[in-house]
Amino acid sequence: MPSRTSPRSADTSQLEREQRDGRVARGNRTRIAILEAHADLLREGDLRPTAARVAERAGVSVRTLWAAFGDMEGLFRATTDYWFRADDALREEVDPAAPLDVRIAEFCAERVRRLENVGPAARSALLMEPFSSALRESRLGHLLRVVDDVERIFADELGRAPDRAALLDALVSATSWYAWAVLRDDLERTVDAAHAAMRRTVSALLA
Repeated sequence: MPSRTSPRSADTSQLEREQRDGRVARGNRTRIAILEAHADLLREGDLRPTAARVAERAGVSVRTLWAAFGDMEGLFRATTDYWFRADDALREEVDPAAPLDVRIAEFCAERVRRLENVGPAARSALLMEPFSSALRESRLGHLLRVVDDVERIFADELGRAPDRAALLDALVSATSWYAWAVLRDDLERTVDAAHAAMRRTVSALLA
């Protein structure tokens, strides 16, 4: 005979599901609040915020932070995912069939937007990378995105180059975070001036 569930049992199961779903939703909101707090501190120039500082900004206890992420490495790994999603939101398709000058202009403009966005995280990562595999993996992941973009957008020019590998490396290097940091942080150039330098370099490499 088919089993029958009493109304009381059905009500209890529904209540348990709602409570479980509510806990999951609260946990997700807490994680998001902590990630946004961490990102905000980096944007404000606090490049090595402690767990206590992050928890205070998020409005939670340090114990809650550890429950959500386990340790600082867990927080770093989740934060790198946060920055990758932010980078995704700024990516735009550049038509590989467009004239070269149009592709250079659009590519460089996009790189500037993305580099300025990820700047706080990149500056922080430089301080912490020796102690964090998550941050080292993040740096490589962002760099590989540049490689993919350059190979797609400038496929024709790379295909005709007698020194394809060298040209690819030069383009990636010129538009990487490290080159941008030299212009913005070491030489203290404005965004517009750094943008102009990047565009001139890319244009010269592809001339």
